Amino acid sequence: MLPSLRTGPYTVIALADGAGAFPTSRANAFPDATDEQWAAADRFDPGALDAEGRWWLQFRAFAIRADDGVTLVDAGIGPADSPAASWAPVPGVLPESLAAAGIAPSDVDTVVLTHLHTDHVGWAVVGADSRPYFPNASYLLQQAELDALDVVNPQLRTSLIDPLRKTGQLRLLDGDTALGAGRHAVATPGHTPGHQSVLVTSGREQVAVTGDLLVHALQLLHPGLHYVGEMDAERARESRERVLAGGDRSTLAAVHLATPHLTDPFVRL
Repeated sequence: MLPSLRTGPYTVIALADGAGAFPTSRANAFPDATDEQWAAADRFDPGALDAEGRWWLQFRAFAIRADDGVTLVDAGIGPADSPAASWAPVPGVLPESLAAAGIAPSDVDTVVLTHLHTDHVGWAVVGADSRPYFPNASYLLQQAELDALDVVNPQLRTSLIDPLRKTGQLRLLDGDTALGAGRHAVATPGHTPGHQSVLVTSGREQVAVTGDLLVHALQLLHPGLHYVGEMDAERARESRERVLAGGDRSTLAAVHLATPHLTDPFVRL
């Protein structure tokens, strides 16, 4: 059974796509982290450290199932010929994970792309014919992210943006936007200029699906720590602190954390 979390009428499902070592040393990825901070992070998320001392990354998407449809947050690393193939452990297994959750690609009505890094868009558009993998979905991207495309990831213009525009499936957002009852896309810039997260709320309960708002348990335990992949470290810190202050009934659904508390991908704040 796939890890999932029920919040009111919504079910958030963790969908595995792959796992593999980060391409450079974790010390280089977080140059300001102390030995004590590393030790605390390793106790919190032991699965993020492999036997060779490498940072072991999980690659996930999250499905939000509601009465009015299915929202997918991020699209994983993709098939063998995806844009992430140069560094990520492709092919991913997102199609199998979706099937295990009882979700067909045609069931997905909304795909929220948190940002335009290749390990988050892999299954969005596939094949030699550049076909959107989710044929009935609107693909949601922040306008600020598209505006920064030439800086963030110019290769995605022809492989992702143009095909979605051709089919009329690209929808651009300007900041915080309601996605339906109890679901909001929220601007969380810093990792990239137009990074966004998704909040699922029911009463006082909240689940934050965070993309790369934080990429390692270090940044959960110490939100001020800079990751070298962040384009604007100060804005990333501000976004991270804002989401992590969501309240005592908040849960975090993070793409790259391994096994927090040795249970599942959901971290109760």
